[in-house]
Amino acid sequence: MRRTQPHPLHAVLAGLCASLVGIGLARFAYTPLVPALIDAHWFGANEVFCLGAANLVGYLVGAFCGRPLARLLSAKRNLRWMMLLVAASFFACAIPLSIVWFFAWRFVSGLAGGVIMVLAAGAVLPYLSGARKGLASGAIFLGLGLGIAASGTLVPLLLGLGLRQTWMGLGMIALLLTALSWSGWPSITLTDAPITSDKNPRTSELGLVYVQYALMAVALVPTMIFLVDYIARGIGWGTHAAATFWVVYGLGAIVGPVAYGALADRIGLAASNRTALMGQLLAIMVLVLSSQTMFLLLAILVIGSFPPGIVPITFGRVQQQLTGDPVAQGAAWSRATIIFALFQALAGYAYSFLFANTHGNHVLLFCIGGAAIVLALLSEALWLAMQAFLRPATFD
Repeated sequence: MRRTQPHPLHAVLAGLCASLVGIGLARFAYTPLVPALIDAHWFGANEVFCLGAANLVGYLVGAFCGRPLARLLSAKRNLRWMMLLVAASFFACAIPLSIVWFFAWRFVSGLAGGVIMVLAAGAVLPYLSGARKGLASGAIFLGLGLGIAASGTLVPLLLGLGLRQTWMGLGMIALLLTALSWSGWPSITLTDAPITSDKNPRTSELGLVYVQYALMAVALVPTMIFLVDYIARGIGWGTHAAATFWVVYGLGAIVGPVAYGALADRIGLAASNRTALMGQLLAIMVLVLSSQTMFLLLAILVIGSFPPGIVPITFGRVQQQLTGDPVAQGAAWSRATIIFALFQALAGYAYSFLFANTHGNHVLLFCIGGAAIVLALLSEALWLAMQAFLRPATFD
């Protein structure tokens, strides 16, 4: 029986659904559930934050496991099963049998998200042709932004029905998205594509990508975690204003992946990466120095675009260094995902420690995030200077 391949748009939609389920919902939908979990006496405050960390730990493990799992089964089968696991975790969390039960399922959802992040784009993009892969990559990772937006819109609506019903609703949405993507995955395994590269990868430049991705992870954590509290209590505008700003953050997260991907198609990956970093640095400066509502709204829109927007750019940069070798591309992207997850988790704990020991100094944390952006820009400048120094001189 002849296998039929999906339409390219269906393949991109499958990637979007996977990132929405595996990271967008599995991670970001938990944030607005924290107060409800505490108020409903399902768990104590310390336990709830521990359960949030379970997803991050699972994500890190999943990033390690993605490639080995894909060698046992096809990427397509893994992606389908991981999306089903996330859906199952939502339904399981509707039944709070114990802290161990809940922790295990939050860990599973994170593990599935890590596998999805490693495999999804690599399963779809090699199947696509043409010069719009940056835009397609942005569309795949749009699921991250949609998840952030849903955390400020859809989840609060579901909470009006009850906490248990919210978990069930998230499970139904995950199942629907899994069904929508089921036949959209191309029938390409990690070892199917030929290796056509005729040159060694530029390992030094790949190292630069890893360093910058790690610094980006450090930079985005403060605003992602403390932005709402800064608006509500830091500058004293209250929870209603904070919710409005979080919706704007979510809008930026929706725009980011596609906008950054389209920018990469137009001006190139390296230039778009520098543009994203400089835009983020400027936005953080406005956040720290301004108290004007309009300026803050624009700054937060840009800040919200950064976490999901840098993913397609970094993915494209990894592919660019290993052109024609999909196996090496997948392995390098897996390493990048692991590095990002590790530094994001370490930064989260470090920022929380600083926040608790500086009497809630939001501005200090934002400044540290800005300093990480500066280091990312300086690392590229240093790398370019070293390349110029090491390049053999030519004489006429």
